[in-house]
Amino acid sequence: MKKPLVLGILFILPLVIYLFFASGVNRFGRLPVLTEAVSWNASDSDTLLSSANFFEGNISTVVFLGSEVEAYKGFLFNFNQKIYKRFYQFTDFQTVVFVTPDQAESVATLLSELGEITDTSRYRFVFLESKLIFDLYSTLQTDQTLSGSAASPYVFIIDKSAALRGRSDDEDKGMLYGYDMRSVAELNNKMEDDVKVLLAEYRLALKKNYADRK
Repeated sequence: MKKPLVLGILFILPLVIYLFFASGVNRFGRLPVLTEAVSWNASDSDTLLSSANFFEGNISTVVFLGSEVEAYKGFLFNFNQKIYKRFYQFTDFQTVVFVTPDQAESVATLLSELGEITDTSRYRFVFLESKLIFDLYSTLQTDQTLSGSAASPYVFIIDKSAALRGRSDDEDKGMLYGYDMRSVAELNNKMEDDVKVLLAEYRLALKKNYADRK
């Protein structure tokens, strides 16, 4: 009796483990869409034609520093070390930072400081009047608000279709629209995993499309 039992365990256990992980891939293979499309009427600005065109084709991590670049730059350094440096070499990854026009000097200083520790080629600083930053931020439909200076300590993930991604059943917050750059633990334990999931989602879709064409 012992021999068949041992053989059964040896053959069945790997199958059970495989099915467990296979079901996990199907269940957790997509990062939830929290806002279908970030729609923004940028007709007042000659900087951007539309948010969809701006984000299209990229996995974007989006930061709002408004007119508080100096005050918030420490948070961006947390993000840089824990997220940006991990993913910037992916060609479809970018970090977009919205700031007001009066912050040009502070942005130049910030880029110089970042350049001493990382390749900044995937950073994109966009200068907009604060009203336009507020307009854009409102389309994210998050549970957070910008400060009066159009700044936020949160970073957001926007996919290639200009949809906001995040967590719909986060163990701490329920709906997790953005990731707190003040918390190294949140960047490490949540955002890094979620960016990985989104990157894998697009790469799996690309492989499937390639296989279907063949």
